[in-house]
Amino acid sequence: MTALELKIKKAETRIFKAVFPNTINHYDTLFGGTAMHLMDEVAFITATRFSRQKMVTVSSDKIDFTVPIPAGTIIELVGSIIHIGNTSLKIQVDIFIEQMYEEGREKAISGTFTLVAIDEDKKPTPIIKEH
Repeated sequence: MTALELKIKKAETRIFKAVFPNTINHYDTLFGGTAMHLMDEVAFITATRFSRQKMVTVSSDKIDFTVPIPAGTIIELVGSIIHIGNTSLKIQVDIFIEQMYEEGREKAISGTFTLVAIDEDKKPTPIIKEH
């Protein structure tokens, strides 16, 4: 494994949350806006762990809500780097559902986020610094 591949692997971010009543909509499922907020946060953490620079979200690509996430479940958000550009990183974020009292899990939501490294003047700066 190359140094870059290892750095990408080490940046993978996993966060677990319980889906409580304050995060659900009138259908008793996780509110989409809350899911997107959590996904953006995981993308930011993943990008920051990789670059160790100031990162800002510049876009979220298509987000697929394929399975509703019921109240009273556990979710796992997984952020992984899928592309490294000059000043940007593309992060894939998936949300998996686990029932609290049953084995197994399934993917419920998937999306990609692009984050850009910025310098002190809030201008884009290279992700990988030349030494």
